[in-house]
Amino acid sequence: MNFNEISFRVRYGETDQMGVVYHGNYAQYMEMGRVEWLREMGISYKTMEENGIMLPVISLHVNYKKPAVYDDLITVKTILKKTPSVKIEFDFEIYNEAHEILADATVVLAFMDMKRNRPVRCPQYLLDTIAENQS
Repeated sequence: MNFNEISFRVRYGETDQMGVVYHGNYAQYMEMGRVEWLREMGISYKTMEENGIMLPVISLHVNYKKPAVYDDLITVKTILKKTPSVKIEFDFEIYNEAHEILADATVVLAFMDMKRNRPVRCPQYLLDTIAENQS
C-alpha cells in the first residue's frame, strides 16, 4: 500500500474573502493525508509520539493548479515516494469531485528522537509494516 486517499468537504472557515481555500490550509490537508496513511497501515502517529518519535516537516513544496472553494468535495491522495530512512517523503495530489487536480505537492519529514532532539532512522516496525503492505 504505497498510497491512500481521504475525501472531505471544504469548510467555510478554510476559505478567504474570495471564497477560495486559503493556501496555508493545504499543508493541513496533507497532514491529514499522512496521518490517515499511517492509520490505514495500523500505525498511530499518536503512539509514535508516545514512543518518543516525532516527524517534523523539513521541506514542503506545493504547486497550486486550481482553487478549491467552500463545500467542494476534495480528495487528498498520499503517496509514499520510497522506503524511508532518516527521512520519509510523500507526494500528494489534491483534486476535486470532477477529478481536476487542484494542487500537487512533495513533503519531506525527518524522524526525530524527542528526548535527544536528534534525527534517527525510521523505526523498524514502520519499515516492516511498509514491506508487508507492499507485497
